[in-house]
Amino acid sequence: MLNLLRKDYIALKSSLWVILFYFFVFSVAFIPTVEVSMYFVGIYTAFSSIMLATMNDIKNNNHKFLVTLPISRTNIVQAKYLSAILYSLCGVLASFGAHRLVNFIFPELNKPDVSVLDILIAVGIVLVLISIYMPLFYALSKKGAGIIQTVFLIVLIILAQPVASILSMAGENGMGRASVYVFVSVCILLLFIASYFVTVRLFARKDL
Repeated sequence: MLNLLRKDYIALKSSLWVILFYFFVFSVAFIPTVEVSMYFVGIYTAFSSIMLATMNDIKNNNHKFLVTLPISRTNIVQAKYLSAILYSLCGVLASFGAHRLVNFIFPELNKPDVSVLDILIAVGIVLVLISIYMPLFYALSKKGAGIIQTVFLIVLIILAQPVASILSMAGENGMGRASVYVFVSVCILLLFIASYFVTVRLFARKDL
């Protein structure tokens, strides 16, 4: 498992500059203009990293190579989901750090303070996106990966403003009851687990 994670890192290492570029562009685009920019910078950076990593798998024919090794397809999917979680954490934490720095350097922007709850919400949203994206990616793989990613990018752009409004309203109305967050967290976790098992089944039946 560790070697599979290391493989993902090595495959993505040459593209780290692309992720940093995404992070810079999203920061410049959202931080000065969107109140809840912490969510969008983190979510967009994390999910862009995940899509880049999966595209590298297709471009380098990694799956065809990995299935020839004494590694189960279940372990391959497990490693991809663990990598996706790591990308999510890195993207969201990078956004958190950027916003703390912006608050210090440019206090006139009046960006809201970022809490641990904000970080967890952003990670939760990325996990939902992963839960939808991964089964589609493994089902369609090389034939439809480009279409899937294009559709996801369009949907993220379209939903950016409505989601920003909902998050702002939630903060203003104090919708922070613990029971609601626990319920939503459990739903996200169950969705993520279900997505994993669906992906394992799809990949196990796929002819490479």
